[in-house]
Amino acid sequence: MRIVVIGGTGLIGGKVVKRLTGHGHDAVPASPNSGVNTLTGEGVEEVLKGADVLVDVSNSPSFADDDVMDFFTTATTTLAKAATEAGVGHYVALSIVGTDELPESGYLRAKVAQEKLIRESGLTFSIIRATQFFEFAGAIANSAEADGTVRLPHGGVQPVAASDVAAVVARTAATEPVGGVLEIGGPQEFTMDGWVRTVLTHRGDEREVVGDPRAKYFGTSLTGRQLVPGEGAQLQPTSLAEWLAAGN
Repeated sequence: MRIVVIGGTGLIGGKVVKRLTGHGHDAVPASPNSGVNTLTGEGVEEVLKGADVLVDVSNSPSFADDDVMDFFTTATTTLAKAATEAGVGHYVALSIVGTDELPESGYLRAKVAQEKLIRESGLTFSIIRATQFFEFAGAIANSAEADGTVRLPHGGVQPVAASDVAAVVARTAATEPVGGVLEIGGPQEFTMDGWVRTVLTHRGDEREVVGDPRAKYFGTSLTGRQLVPGEGAQLQPTSLAEWLAAGN
């Protein structure tokens, strides 16, 4: 199959392209660097000609509330229109567990808008909601640091390895559409502060990580299990301990 991967050079996209290519598919990585811009529409129609599947794992270059909303609504509208005109049979999009449970988050509000546009596009689709990636623990710590102390909420999280996410995205793209939402996550639940503390300790990072109920997670309160996948989710095999032992 010819499978176009929007965001195909990023953390997830690069792995998706590699997996699909390894299984004999014509996987085409598409990004602004390759002349495909979903905000301006440049190159979108051309790259989707003859495509069987469209995979969107792209991300906004800015996380400011207005910017991220504009990115996902504009890009998704552009892609859905071009995919319909090109006769693409399957639209696969990567989203986030908890998108509709944390409305304080501008980023998650934008992902809700993206999902709605895909559902209403008339295209056959699969939306894969993943939990936070192991790879982002350091960035989360940096975003929550003040005076050498990292303050994070004590809510639940079930992080997952990016390689496992890419495997699910690639497998979904190459098989029958879900026709709805598939949730995935890692094999073990942590508290947000506990997960990040484990990663920093393993790396010899001496910053103190404090669980603080008043702390925000990228602008939103996290007091419960909003970022934990629900019943029926597909839990992936790589544990945090295995991921850290691999040198991450």
